[in-house]
Amino acid sequence: MLRLIIFTILYVGLGAYVLQGVKTITKNPWLVYIYVGLSLLVLCNLFYQFTIVDTGRALTRNKTYAFTFFVMLLVFNLVAVIFLFSEDIIRFFIATYTKFYGETKSFAMPDRRKFLSKLALGMAAIPFGALLYGMYKGKYNFKVLKYDLEYDDLPDAFDGYQITQISDVHSGSFDDRKKIEYAIDLINKQKSDVLLFTGDMVNNKAEEMYPWKDLFATLEAKDGKFSVLGNHDYGDYVNWPSKEAKEKNLKNLKDVQKEMGFDLLLNDSRYLVKGSDQIALVGVENWGKGGFKKAGDLSKAASKIKREDFKILMSHDPSHWEQKVVDDPYHYHLTLSGHTHGMQFGIEIPGWFKWSPVKWRYKYWAGIYKEMGQFINVNRGFGFLGYPGRVGIWPEITVITLKKKSLT
Repeated sequence: MLRLIIFTILYVGLGAYVLQGVKTITKNPWLVYIYVGLSLLVLCNLFYQFTIVDTGRALTRNKTYAFTFFVMLLVFNLVAVIFLFSEDIIRFFIATYTKFYGETKSFAMPDRRKFLSKLALGMAAIPFGALLYGMYKGKYNFKVLKYDLEYDDLPDAFDGYQITQISDVHSGSFDDRKKIEYAIDLINKQKSDVLLFTGDMVNNKAEEMYPWKDLFATLEAKDGKFSVLGNHDYGDYVNWPSKEAKEKNLKNLKDVQKEMGFDLLLNDSRYLVKGSDQIALVGVENWGKGGFKKAGDLSKAASKIKREDFKILMSHDPSHWEQKVVDDPYHYHLTLSGHTHGMQFGIEIPGWFKWSPVKWRYKYWAGIYKEMGQFINVNRGFGFLGYPGRVGIWPEITVITLKKKSLT
């Protein structure tokens, strides 16, 4: 609540400052009324959703949209103020000079220049427009990203073996069935040998998946579909009426994954077999640094496999790879993670440049990384959470082909 009050004070202060720029570029009072009315509507809706309708920790769809529009106007105002304040500094120095060296010896601030006010509001409109685009188009702008990974010790029969990875479905955020149908069809068109889902099927509750389970049940892979749990799947962000209700929700989520044809690995393993060769598929429950759930037990998950096996690990949070997996004596050839979403916001030019603010939180946040002869792929996520959109970091379907490294 304290953070909400602080943000509100900042929001109102910036809005009042920007209002001066609006008045500079137009004499039409209706544009001023629209700006003020829209700002107040967004603020009132934020308080209504967070303090009256729902005071819990869970981000419902209405709370998400209320907070998003609040942040969008906050960003708009902040960018505009940067330009307006820069002009005000110049105006202040001119007024000070006039006070001491001018003919009138008076402190009089020059009028704002209409051009600079237009520039300020125009520059502020760029991130505002980008966030709107991300909500309208970006959140379903699915991309298939393909990687070839080479290994010296890949079993011969698995040379050319294709894996499709999806992660962070967050079905409670979906609002367009046709777009999800398109994405499911896009996954099936890859015709991969195995499909691996690396956690966060829902935002908070198992029931969020019920309207979509018939679609996800149509996902196909020759050697099966496997999954693990992410931090949101446990229902930890909901104020449950009882411990039993929370446990029932988790059981329901496990059941719905089974109904969709997923083999849910809870600190467990399976072998994928081709002829006389096999590779080990290991799945851990969520393990994340900081305050995130640490239910993942790598030793237990690997208890049925051998050290010399070629191993693929499914672990939702890439911090697990960084802090536990890389140094594990079992040597996991490939780890598949998600969790970060690439923050759903950033700039990416494939093969050239990749940036998102999330890099300050996670060292490994999107794409392929290699440490000590081991690879990790951090999937950018299938769905979205918090901000109901994506800008620059698009929803991802990963296709990884395992290759036997040539002796030459």
